Parts: sequence; C-alpha cells; structure tokens
Amino acid sequence: MIIQKSLRHLFATVLLALLAFTACKDTKKDTPSNKEASIERPKTFTTPLEREITIAAPSEKMLTQYEEAKETYHANPDDVEAIIWHGRRTAYLGHYADAIGIYSEGIKKYPEEPRLYRHRGHRYISLRKFDEAISDLEKAGQLIQGTENEIEQDGMPNAQNIPVSTLHGNIWYHLGLANYLKHDYEKAYDAYVKCRESGILPDNIVSSTHWLYMIQRRLGNEALAHDVLKPIEAEMDVIENQSYYELCKLYKGLIPLDSLLQTETGSPSNDAVAYGLANWHFYNGEKEKAEKIMTDLVESPSWSSFGYIAAESDLLEYFGKGNR
Repeated sequence: MIIQKSLRHLFATVLLALLAFTACKDTKKDTPSNKEASIERPKTFTTPLEREITIAAPSEKMLTQYEEAKETYHANPDDVEAIIWHGRRTAYLGHYADAIGIYSEGIKKYPEEPRLYRHRGHRYISLRKFDEAISDLEKAGQLIQGTENEIEQDGMPNAQNIPVSTLHGNIWYHLGLANYLKHDYEKAYDAYVKCRESGILPDNIVSSTHWLYMIQRRLGNEALAHDVLKPIEAEMDVIENQSYYELCKLYKGLIPLDSLLQTETGSPSNDAVAYGLANWHFYNGEKEKAEKIMTDLVESPSWSSFGYIAAESDLLEYFGKGNR
C-alpha cells in the first residue's frame, strides 16, 4: 500500500512538472515579442564623427522576412541564394557586422562567387571600412569579366515593384562610391564609367551620371563635367532614382536650384539631394553653405545612407571635423 501511494505521488509529481513545462513552452511561443527578443541586434552605432546613433527597431514585416530567410538558409546552408538572402535580410535589421560574417562564410564555400563580394563590400561601406569594401568590390569586378549581366532582385522593392539595378552595375557603383569616400576621385570616376556602361536602364544612367558629374567638378574639370551630362534628358522614365535624376537636371540647367531646396533629411533619397546640393555649393566656391548643409545632414538619423556617409567623409577631410 505504501509503495502504491509512493508511486501515485511520483506519477502525479512528474505529470504536474510536464504540464508546467508545456504551459511555459506554449506561453513563450505565443509571446508576440519572442521573435524580436531572439534577435539580439546592436542598439547603437558610433560614427567617425563620434556621434552615437540609436539604431531603429525593425518593423514586424522586416523581422518576419529575416526569420524566413534564416530558416531557408539553415535548411539549405550550401545554397548561394539562401546565403545571400540571409545576409541581406540580416543587414536590413542593422546587423551589418553579422551580415558580413554570413557573406564571409559563404565566400569560404564559394570563393569565385561575385555576388558574395558585392554584398559584403556594400556592408563594409555601411561600417565605414572603405579599404575592405574596395578590396571586395575589385574582386567582384574581376570575377564578372566576360560574364553576362543580370538584373538584381530588390530586397526593398520600389513602388512599382520593378527591379532597376543589375549585378554588374551594383558592383561598379559601390566600388566607385568606396573610392569616392576615400577621395580617390580618379579611381571613383573609372568605376562609375563602367557602371554607366553596364546597362541602359534610366535609373542606372542617372545614378552613375550624378557621381560622374560631381567627381569632375571636384577635380576642377567643369567642361568634362558638363560633357558627362549628355545622356540626361528632360523626360526620362526613372522609377527609383528620382533624387539623382533631379540633381542631374539641375546640373544640366533644366531646373533651377531653388526647386530642390529642402529642410528635411533622414531618408536615403532626401539625403542624396541634400548632399548633392552641399556639393554644388562646395565646388562653386561657397564652402560655408556646403559645410552647413553637410553638418545638418549628419544630424539626421539616416546614418547608413550614402549621402550621410559622403557628407561625413567630407566633413572629416575638408572641414577638420572629428579627430583627424
């Protein structure tokens, strides 16, 4: 009898423990914030100007896309597409160092895959590691020699959901940018020439032409700067790079300067315009205006936009900001 009671007591204890464990497990599963809590993202980023940026929390949609990409990757760890999208979705959360790690693991498996170097190079730019970015993007440029170009799918589609960039174009674009950010304008120019030659899509034409023009103005070659504007027309079917298009029309005299004046920054498109206007003042001899716009720009939250990073780089190089 005593043994039976003991066994019943033991059975009841084990049953209660199992129920409690199951309840806790189900509660954890159903907690809305559990998915986000499982992603330990960096909270801040300190810029080269020693400004501490609070990284915005990603949307639920971005988190869901990240989880899906991560699950696909873990189910197919040797699939190049799965590696690339795991890295891209990770980067969209602000995990740039983690994304670089994912691409690096992919490169160990596929050392001749240009897309992995292209995407890792982009994220080195986000972290202001320009030498590393140049090394990766030059490698990608070597690997695409003699290969057919291809449309690159968007991770964050435009309003028309039509991809407007290519693999070759993105490699040369980011290589040009990385060299520009190091103020190596000759190498930047060569890369952007290759970028513009990589495709006929209007979005590619206006984005590359914008940088080609600014580079030649920085070099003091005003005649050549205006010569690179030949492909720019008053009416072009630009889908995504509208900011670059408006700047190109300004450079060509198709619209007045005051049509682009703005007070807000904080998005990649607005930052592109702000930096373009700052640069316009810079190479037209109005350095104080240029510095003011660039200073305002780096007070915005869009710390990984190309306009922001370019303004930051110029403030360090030309205006004595930071610890250089």
